[in-house]
Amino acid sequence: MTAELKLGIHVGYWQRDPEDLTETVQAAERLGYDSVFTAEAYGSDAFTPLTWYAARTSTIKLGTAVAQLSARTPAATAMHALTLDALSGGRVILGLGASGPQVVEGWYGVPFPKPLARTREYLDILRQVWRRERPVTADGPHYPLPYPGGAGLGKPLKSIVHPVRPEIPIYLGAEGPKNIALAAEVAQGWLPMFIDPAQIEPLFGASLAGRPEGFEIAATVTTIVTDDLDAALEFAKVPLAFYIGGMGAKDRNFHLDLIGRLGYAEEAARVQELFLDGRRDEAIKAVPAGLADSISLLGPLGRIKERLEAWRDSPVTTLLLGGVKDEPTLRALRDLVHG
Repeated sequence: MTAELKLGIHVGYWQRDPEDLTETVQAAERLGYDSVFTAEAYGSDAFTPLTWYAARTSTIKLGTAVAQLSARTPAATAMHALTLDALSGGRVILGLGASGPQVVEGWYGVPFPKPLARTREYLDILRQVWRRERPVTADGPHYPLPYPGGAGLGKPLKSIVHPVRPEIPIYLGAEGPKNIALAAEVAQGWLPMFIDPAQIEPLFGASLAGRPEGFEIAATVTTIVTDDLDAALEFAKVPLAFYIGGMGAKDRNFHLDLIGRLGYAEEAARVQELFLDGRRDEAIKAVPAGLADSISLLGPLGRIKERLEAWRDSPVTTLLLGGVKDEPTLRALRDLVHG
């Protein structure tokens, strides 16, 4: 059970048009929110908006949820993180995720296989860069350093910058038991997506059993404060339909698999079928209301207060509120959690 939930906001990635949420981030900081997290898919990147917000704030932590492994080499990600960490006074949380084969191979043009092994190698290189104990080397098959081919002139190098912190916290975005167990083993935190707090222990308790003291679980939760619960449920179904139907191949979709573990395998298969058939409105309507409600905080403040108890009773340490942009609502939610 979590003694006191921390609060953060998740501003995601841009949808079609650029979106500057500086006022929202500054309001969250004024209200004592712990963190702001950005994301990336195949449009806006995670680091640039976070740097924009870092320059306009002073205390709120700055997280990526998630930066995609295949978007950058480990050394490039280490450089991004150490640079932003220095400019922000040590406020970065580096959230990383493997994404899926459609994006990795279709967008970044690199192979997807063996995401667990790739993640291990990736994190080892990041930490070598930040610690500066010796020139960075790696003998794994995925990210060998120095590169064994090419001109044959590669040499081990050590960052010319001394990071402000030799250990930048790393959280892993993970949906399957093996990847969650990897997060508990090699990272400082886990970033769950589409998670029912009541099912974390039954489904993933064994995966989390080896997590160290202070391990963070920062869950993104769609949050809509309104008296119109039906409208909120319909809105909360939209990202579920998109991820179940469109963010993964028909026969290899990690989001679809997760929804199946939550007890909605047949319904998720139907959502995917409708989405892939181009019937997107029908796919959204086919998302079970119970699923959308269980992973979100929806409705009037009184109802949200009641539903917060499930999150308090879970191993989650931080709620990353998604979709809340105005200061009065941020304040009201803060008062519910910390009042």
